[in-house]
Amino acid sequence: MALNVALYGDGARRWTMTERGRDQLTASADTLRIGPSALEWDGHTLVVTLQEVAAPWPRRVRGCIRIDGLLPGLRPIDLDAAGLHRWQPIAPRARVSVDLDVPALRWTGDGYVDSNQGDVPLERSFASWQWCRTPRPDGGAFIRYDVREREGSTRALRLDIAADGSVQFDGARPSSPLEPSRWGIARAAHDGAALCRTLEDGPFYARSLLATPWQGQSLPTFHESLSLDRFRQRWVQAMLPFRMPRRAGSAR
Repeated sequence: MALNVALYGDGARRWTMTERGRDQLTASADTLRIGPSALEWDGHTLVVTLQEVAAPWPRRVRGCIRIDGLLPGLRPIDLDAAGLHRWQPIAPRARVSVDLDVPALRWTGDGYVDSNQGDVPLERSFASWQWCRTPRPDGGAFIRYDVREREGSTRALRLDIAADGSVQFDGARPSSPLEPSRWGIARAAHDGAALCRTLEDGPFYARSLLATPWQGQSLPTFHESLSLDRFRQRWVQAMLPFRMPRRAGSAR
């Protein structure tokens, strides 16, 4: 298991995703400890305490993230026809406060929490997927999840979530292709969305910022594209330890 932290910005760019073994994990009803870091639920706020080291360049990430507004969201939704993979938007909109000592960073704003569960590895079931979330000024959000299963079938989820938490599933909203990533990863999003910035550009994964038109406005959209066909390649697997190092030892 790993705690992934990705920071973007001048002088503060970091990526941590250190894999840790079973002996470094401690879990209870309200706490999950992964090596020196922890996620703790106090009944109102999810508190994430970070003690991580970035890769491939070893720079520390230390501090605290608080996430409020984690009201029950949707029930888990099957991503594949066999029901082997489930996705749950736990908090389509949340309030996030970042307070880091290293690097020195303070930030408060909009956030999102979801969960993915699977009974088999992702690459066994899927060839690729596209996901994006667009927070709306009225307190709602659009979320879309497009998956292509290993045997070739596709599944499109279009969620229109209002500020009061009510959800409409809209399968009619079209998508349009975007410019592929530098590594050739295909990207697609809401019809009319424009690519603003690529945050992560890797051999099998791209994370991007988009601008999505809505009621005469341009809304920021967080977007990810994943190619599990590429992920399965041996040369990609050989590169993973440079970005996802493994650490042995005991949890503290």
